[in-house]
Amino acid sequence: MTNPESSGTGKRAGQVALVTGSAKRLGRAIALHLAHEGADLVIHFNHSGADAKELVSQIRRMGRSAIGVKADLAKKSEIDRLLANADKEFGHLDILINNASNFLHTKFANTTEEIWDAALDINLKAPFFCAQAAAPLLKKTRGSIINLSDVGGILGWTGYIPHCVSKAGVLTLTRVLAKELAPDVRVNAIAPGTISMEGDAPKIEADYIKRTPLKRTGKTEDVTAAVSFLLDSAFITGQVLVLDGGRTL
Repeated sequence: MTNPESSGTGKRAGQVALVTGSAKRLGRAIALHLAHEGADLVIHFNHSGADAKELVSQIRRMGRSAIGVKADLAKKSEIDRLLANADKEFGHLDILINNASNFLHTKFANTTEEIWDAALDINLKAPFFCAQAAAPLLKKTRGSIINLSDVGGILGWTGYIPHCVSKAGVLTLTRVLAKELAPDVRVNAIAPGTISMEGDAPKIEADYIKRTPLKRTGKTEDVTAAVSFLLDSAFITGQVLVLDGGRTL
């Protein structure tokens, strides 16, 4: 239900953002950041219903409007339903953040068709079809799309071949969508390195710090600041902002 107080204040007041995979972790941080900036939110989830419900309540307590929509992004029909729900609830869309992702470890010899499809479906196919379904709405508002890739799409890791291929695909997808949807919709990407989140493995973080010139992992604030920068930069499209502390050097 739309909150009449959602007009509120903030530089994104009156705007509507859809963040895929926003019930937990980085997607949740991005959704809350956009709400703090004044946007109303479509919270997408698949298996994290309780977390999504709590996040919707939290955003509404901030005086913003928010709805939670369950969808399996491996299925185009559910992506279409997700965008239809957003349109029905708010009547417009200004921001699409393609954040939903998986991170599947698999050795080369043991990689199955199911693992390959699971990685590509969520990490690459879903952002394309979300953009396709959102484009008519975003064109009306001259909105923006931000895709989340990661440094695996640049460096390539042997234990994560399907993941890295899918994230490399996101980088090219960003560039071609930027040309396809110009001049009405800007499309950019963020490629984070390791971002410290609760529950992450200390060994992975320690290894990343050892290999990184800035000698630290990233913070969620690094990513949310990049989101704001790209949304506010009206002359930037088709670009990938690498947030890795210099790791890819």
